[in-house]
Amino acid sequence: MRRRFGKWGAMSEFLQTGPGIALLIVGQSLLVVGFVMISLLFLVYGDRKIWAAVQMRRGPNVVGAFGLLQSVADALKYVVKEIVVPAGADRPVFFLAPMLSFVLAILAWAVIPFNETWVLSDINVAILFVFAVSSLEVYGVIMGGWASNSKYPFLGSLRSAAQMISYEVSLGLIIIGIIISTGSMNFGAIVAAQDGNLGLLNWYWLPHLPMVVLFFISALAETNRPPFDLPEAESELVAGFMVEYSSTPYLLFMAGEYIAIFLMCALISLLFFGGWLSPIPGLPDGALWMVLKMAFFFFLFAMVKAIVPRYRYDQLMRIGWKVFLPLSLGWVVLVAFLAKFEVLGGFWARWAVGG
Repeated sequence: MRRRFGKWGAMSEFLQTGPGIALLIVGQSLLVVGFVMISLLFLVYGDRKIWAAVQMRRGPNVVGAFGLLQSVADALKYVVKEIVVPAGADRPVFFLAPMLSFVLAILAWAVIPFNETWVLSDINVAILFVFAVSSLEVYGVIMGGWASNSKYPFLGSLRSAAQMISYEVSLGLIIIGIIISTGSMNFGAIVAAQDGNLGLLNWYWLPHLPMVVLFFISALAETNRPPFDLPEAESELVAGFMVEYSSTPYLLFMAGEYIAIFLMCALISLLFFGGWLSPIPGLPDGALWMVLKMAFFFFLFAMVKAIVPRYRYDQLMRIGWKVFLPLSLGWVVLVAFLAKFEVLGGFWARWAVGG
């Protein structure tokens, strides 16, 4: 027995040392990054396929079986193309901006759990960490527009930053309602609070039903997703803050945008739809449910892109500040009242139900 398990025993002892812990953290980080990047290829493919199906087109169907390798071909195309830098651009900031957007989008996944123990960093302030990292993504947009030394990307970056900041306020207030119900900012605790014998009827989408819709719409605006992709679509702004970018820097901007969209799908799944919990009592929980829920919400993102007409910029800002902000703020007050007095036996106070 000692010979048989000697290697595994030595490995476990090594993983408890400083270098072993560092190696384990690097391996887990690469696993999360690998999942996100591989998912990114299929997200872009799925987005184009869904949009094509709505418009009765074929979409990618040539490169690889059913066009599955089209995203890989596009990525290779961007990598091998020449990087064009505008004259007079601030080169260090010009190249730092897309790298910052990409790295920050990846960094937020460090606290996203896929199962009860499948999380890179299980911290008690996970929600605060996600919002801190997400708020910093505004700097990548501003830096990209300013460093391009052109008024069009600069105006686009200002619009995009104003849009992201405006809807972050509503997202934060909506999540405060979830925190009040749970009594914790840890994603694992939030999912555990939604566990029960009624399956999907125990999830937070029911007690926080009005805010699910507001959160989804705010997520669209936060990620510059249609119908709120105004900084990249207005005729007077050409193509927004990334208009002067090409090749790999442009690819990093687009990858960061899609990763942020996928992160919002994960947040919706964790906060309102039970994360890795099974929707049907009796079926086992698991990471598969989490991935399926994220894929479903990305499908909704793609459908909105295909069927909803684009808003004007003044309409977008008016909805954010005059509609979503008062509604989300009022909901926080209402949930605080309902949780304090444990209305309906703790329907809005899961911390009370759990003792």
